[in-house]
Amino acid sequence: MVFKLCRSLASWRGTAKRCCLAVIAVVLVAGQAAESQAAGKSKRRPTVDQQLRRLLQRQDVGPLDPGPAQDPAQVALGQALFFDWELSGNRDTACATCHHPTLATGDALSVPIGTAAVVAGALGPNRQIGDGRNFVPRNAPEIFNRGSGEWTSQFWDSRVLKTDSGFVSPAGGNLPPGLPNVLAVQAMFPVTSRDEMRGNAGDVGFTGEVNEIALIDDADLPAMWDALMARLLAIPGYQDLFSAAYPGVDPQDLGFEHAAKAIGAFEAEAYTFSDSPWDRYLNGDNRALTAAQKRGALLFYGRANCSRCHAGSLMTDQQHYNIGVPQLGPGKGAEAPLDHGRGRETGLRRDYFRFRTPPLRNCEVTGPYTHNGAYRDLQSVIRHHSFPLISVILYNPAEHLDQLEIQSTYSLWNQIEMLSNIDYRKLPGYLSNRDVRDLVSFLQSLTAPNLQERLNATIPDSVPSGLPLDQ
Repeated sequence: MVFKLCRSLASWRGTAKRCCLAVIAVVLVAGQAAESQAAGKSKRRPTVDQQLRRLLQRQDVGPLDPGPAQDPAQVALGQALFFDWELSGNRDTACATCHHPTLATGDALSVPIGTAAVVAGALGPNRQIGDGRNFVPRNAPEIFNRGSGEWTSQFWDSRVLKTDSGFVSPAGGNLPPGLPNVLAVQAMFPVTSRDEMRGNAGDVGFTGEVNEIALIDDADLPAMWDALMARLLAIPGYQDLFSAAYPGVDPQDLGFEHAAKAIGAFEAEAYTFSDSPWDRYLNGDNRALTAAQKRGALLFYGRANCSRCHAGSLMTDQQHYNIGVPQLGPGKGAEAPLDHGRGRETGLRRDYFRFRTPPLRNCEVTGPYTHNGAYRDLQSVIRHHSFPLISVILYNPAEHLDQLEIQSTYSLWNQIEMLSNIDYRKLPGYLSNRDVRDLVSFLQSLTAPNLQERLNATIPDSVPSGLPLDQ
């Protein structure tokens, strides 16, 4: 009996032992499986940098192409022309007046004030419109990185456009040959605008001389360009600069296209920057961006769909969209106080209120934003993209505009036609407060280091005409 009991106990102990071992084995196998599964998940989950670089590769976003090297002699000529009031009919306005280095190559105004301002040479918010003058209808864009060969258009409505057959421009068949790119073509036209630089018939300029450029018929662009060249080539300093920039060209054959080409060369050389944190990231440095900036970049190239329009290395697809920007300012043409944007060029109603996608490098400092400067800060313009209809209905000009005269041009009734034509499919939809903050952080990564110091270095001490510089 005792023997049988001992044998049964031994048998039970053996069974228990085997059961325990089995349980332990199951636990170990399950643990290993869990660890293996977790490791597999860890391997499958890409890092933020891997996600972002995958998006960039898919959307063909790479380092910025700065464009070809510029001729130093042409750059020197272009710098003088860019800052010289001699190019305006009243000798009181330069290219730099609305694109000044101290104002991030803009003018810090919603819409610019051109020639015949109250104080010649005043800049930005200190600039006041003269009696009987009109505001320039559209915001003065920044001019960063315009030397890239990827540029095919200029102006908010792309009225200067590069095509397979040449350039489309307001000059039509009167555009001189030999212009190398859209940047040079663009430089031909501000001098022909009465509000921007040419002035009105009967004007007496800064030096007390009658404005002969303003007496020319509005349609005779070649005559305006010839008159400006006559001015410039009467100045010994410009004779030397043109001779150095175009040594093989007889002075009698010099046209304003040579001046425009030089202005474009200077802009491309002076205002191209490709060393921002974002540029460094595009060149492979994962440490160039903060965590918030990377989150913003993932939004920008992912869920928020910003890169659908702000595409490629230029951060613009150079196409035109109606994103519901409040119509304000003087307006343009027969539709004033409205502005039909790209529709003015194509004649197509579907293009009304569409404007070209702006590039974004250094946008942290280039406000006000949109084609008419409707928003002064990045947070506001990003939120507008999220809910344009609500944004327009609730729009308070006093909250967003510094120019009192422009505040008074806003009317909710003027928005009805524009609101019916918004390109909603291009907009991001809902963005949380954190999304907006992260997008702003990302946009700040587009700012070149020591930017203001580098911009200030592009201002000459004087210009060949001897006229003052904007202050």
